[in-house]
Amino acid sequence: MKALAIIVSGAALLSACAAPATRISTGLQRYGFDTQRADCVGTRLQRDLSLGQLQQLGRAAAAYGKDDPNPGVLTVGDLLRVAGELKDPAIVVAVGKAAAGCGVLP
Repeated sequence: MKALAIIVSGAALLSACAAPATRISTGLQRYGFDTQRADCVGTRLQRDLSLGQLQQLGRAAAAYGKDDPNPGVLTVGDLLRVAGELKDPAIVVAVGKAAAGCGVLP
Protein backbone atom coordinates (compact mmCIF):
# COMPACT_ATOMS: atom_id res chain seq x y z
CA MET A 1 0.00 0.00 0.00
CA LYS A 2 3.07 2.19 0.27
CA ALA A 3 2.95 2.28 -3.50
CA LEU A 4 -0.52 3.81 -3.44
CA ALA A 5 0.60 6.43 -0.97
CA ILE A 6 3.44 7.42 -3.25
CA ILE A 7 1.16 7.47 -6.27
CA VAL A 8 -1.54 9.59 -4.71
CA SER A 9 0.86 11.84 -2.78
CA GLY A 10 2.86 12.39 -5.94
CA ALA A 11 -0.32 13.28 -7.74
CA ALA A 12 -1.02 15.86 -5.10
CA LEU A 13 2.24 17.65 -5.80
CA LEU A 14 1.34 19.45 -8.96
CA SER A 15 4.16 20.19 -11.33
CA ALA A 16 4.43 21.75 -14.74
CA CYS A 17 5.42 18.39 -16.17
CA ALA A 18 2.61 16.10 -15.08
CA ALA A 19 -0.97 16.45 -14.00
CA PRO A 20 -2.26 14.36 -11.08
CA ALA A 21 -3.98 11.97 -13.52
CA THR A 22 -0.68 11.25 -15.26
CA ARG A 23 1.14 10.65 -12.00
CA ILE A 24 -1.60 8.35 -10.70
CA SER A 25 -1.64 6.43 -13.99
CA THR A 26 2.14 6.00 -14.07
CA GLY A 27 2.19 4.72 -10.51
CA LEU A 28 -0.66 2.29 -11.11
CA GLN A 29 1.11 0.92 -14.18
CA ARG A 30 4.22 0.23 -12.10
CA TYR A 31 2.08 -1.93 -9.86
CA GLY A 32 0.44 -4.01 -12.53
CA PHE A 33 -2.45 -2.02 -13.97
CA ASP A 34 -2.61 -1.96 -17.74
CA THR A 35 -2.14 1.45 -19.37
CA GLN A 36 -5.74 1.94 -20.44
CA ARG A 37 -7.22 1.19 -17.02
CA ALA A 38 -4.53 3.12 -15.15
CA ASP A 39 -5.14 6.18 -17.35
CA CYS A 40 -8.87 5.84 -16.79
CA VAL A 41 -8.56 5.65 -12.99
CA GLY A 42 -6.11 8.56 -12.89
CA THR A 43 -8.34 10.75 -15.04
CA ARG A 44 -11.45 10.00 -13.03
CA LEU A 45 -9.80 10.56 -9.65
CA GLN A 46 -8.32 13.86 -10.81
CA ARG A 47 -11.69 14.95 -12.16
CA ASP A 48 -13.73 13.88 -9.15
CA LEU A 49 -11.43 14.70 -6.23
CA SER A 50 -9.85 17.92 -5.07
CA LEU A 51 -6.17 18.21 -4.39
CA GLY A 52 -6.93 18.03 -0.66
CA GLN A 53 -8.93 14.85 -1.12
CA LEU A 54 -6.11 13.26 -3.14
CA GLN A 55 -3.71 14.17 -0.34
CA GLN A 56 -6.07 12.71 2.26
CA LEU A 57 -6.30 9.47 0.27
CA GLY A 58 -2.50 9.36 -0.01
CA ARG A 59 -2.00 9.82 3.73
CA ALA A 60 -4.56 7.12 4.52
CA ALA A 61 -2.90 4.74 2.08
CA ALA A 62 0.49 5.34 3.70
CA ALA A 63 -0.92 4.55 7.14
CA TYR A 64 -2.78 1.51 5.80
CA GLY A 65 0.32 0.05 4.15
CA LYS A 66 2.68 0.22 7.13
CA ASP A 67 1.95 -3.37 8.15
CA ASP A 68 1.27 -4.71 4.66
CA PRO A 69 3.19 -7.98 4.20
CA ASN A 70 3.39 -7.35 0.46
CA PRO A 71 3.74 -3.57 -0.05
CA GLY A 72 4.79 -3.90 -3.70
CA VAL A 73 1.38 -5.22 -4.68
CA LEU A 74 -1.48 -2.83 -5.21
CA THR A 75 -5.00 -4.06 -5.73
CA VAL A 76 -8.24 -2.27 -6.35
CA GLY A 77 -9.50 -3.93 -3.18
CA ASP A 78 -6.71 -2.18 -1.24
CA LEU A 79 -7.67 1.17 -2.74
CA LEU A 80 -11.34 0.63 -1.92
CA ARG A 81 -10.54 -0.39 1.66
CA VAL A 82 -8.44 2.73 2.21
CA ALA A 83 -11.13 4.98 0.75
CA GLY A 84 -13.74 3.29 2.92
CA GLU A 85 -11.81 4.17 6.08
CA LEU A 86 -11.93 7.90 5.35
CA LYS A 87 -14.60 10.19 6.73
CA ASP A 88 -15.19 11.82 3.35
CA PRO A 89 -17.91 9.93 1.48
CA ALA A 90 -17.02 11.75 -1.74
CA ILE A 91 -13.65 9.95 -1.79
CA VAL A 92 -15.29 6.56 -1.35
CA VAL A 93 -17.74 7.32 -4.15
CA ALA A 94 -15.01 8.62 -6.50
CA VAL A 95 -12.77 5.58 -5.95
CA GLY A 96 -15.69 3.18 -6.40
CA LYS A 97 -16.90 4.96 -9.53
CA ALA A 98 -13.38 5.01 -10.98
CA ALA A 99 -12.91 1.30 -10.31
CA ALA A 100 -16.29 0.36 -11.76
CA GLY A 101 -16.14 2.77 -14.69
CA CYS A 102 -12.65 1.67 -15.64
CA GLY A 103 -13.33 -2.05 -15.35
CA VAL A 104 -10.94 -2.72 -12.48
CA LEU A 105 -13.30 -4.02 -9.83
CA PRO A 106 -11.87 -6.76 -7.60
